[in-house]
Amino acid sequence: MEKKTRIRRKKSTRVCQGDIFGDVEMIEYVIEHEGNIELSRIVFPLVVVLTQDCDLEQEHRVRWSRNGRATQDKWLISILVAPLYNIEHVYQGKHLSDIGMNMEPINEKKSPGKNLRKNERPRYHYLSFPTDQPIVDSVVDFKHYFSVNGNYLRSLRRTNFICRLAPLYREDLSHRFAAYLARIGLPG
Repeated sequence: MEKKTRIRRKKSTRVCQGDIFGDVEMIEYVIEHEGNIELSRIVFPLVVVLTQDCDLEQEHRVRWSRNGRATQDKWLISILVAPLYNIEHVYQGKHLSDIGMNMEPINEKKSPGKNLRKNERPRYHYLSFPTDQPIVDSVVDFKHYFSVNGNYLRSLRRTNFICRLAPLYREDLSHRFAAYLARIGLPG
């Protein structure tokens, strides 16, 4: 039996680890040529916040307290997020087709797909949401993460916040992400 990812329904006044936002922009590149500026952005339908909650909480507490503005030691320059991809699109290798990238398909009936759903593939993290959430079964690909400006993400809080992973699930995601980043790459 597949376990559903638990979510927290209560909104917070701050950005928290495990928050899921919709329609978040990533700046792909900025080029200046002969006085003209070209900016390319990618809008991800869903992202999950990966930055540690202790850092987000400390920043919020210090940034908005009266005496916390003497130094900006706890302020964050950016917040780490990762896109959530529809699992069916991941199986087909089409989850980045909107930006012209084809990925390796994963056979959901054989070991690679079954292992993905059990979170036994280090590169991916599978999340299944309750039926009352507007999110289909999704996958985080740990190779695809980026940072967003904290003020930008806070500005999206009122309109683009969808839900928050329950603490146990966000910690599982965080540990798996850290383990993936800490792996030792061997020459191939």
